[in-house]
Amino acid sequence: MVLPRHMRLKGHRCFDFIYKEGSRFYSPSMVLRVANANTKLLVKGNNPNNRSSIKCAISISNKVSKKSVIRNKLRRLFHQHFSLRFSNMNNVNNEIWAFISLKPSCMKNTNSTLLNECDKLFTKAGITK
Repeated sequence: MVLPRHMRLKGHRCFDFIYKEGSRFYSPSMVLRVANANTKLLVKGNNPNNRSSIKCAISISNKVSKKSVIRNKLRRLFHQHFSLRFSNMNNVNNEIWAFISLKPSCMKNTNSTLLNECDKLFTKAGITK
């Protein structure tokens, strides 16, 4: 299952906004930044009628792994997890943007450990229960 396009967050303006305005939540392997959406910054191609209550992005630098194949597998794993996790959220009143940055230490953990850690961060941020 692939994350629908309208659930992904794109554009450097959106990322800059989250870095400046977002709240940060830390764990050993990643950093979660969460902010209330600023829909004026979205890429023009996005249809506002298809808005989901949460849009997610993930950043995996080449310090995590030099191989782009591994970074892309991690990115797909996280986006698939997001689509399963947030598919039933219908909080249309308050759109949230989430941005996850993986730390180089994340490669020591298994995929399931990383996803559990991600879930704990979303709970800590008050997005999920």
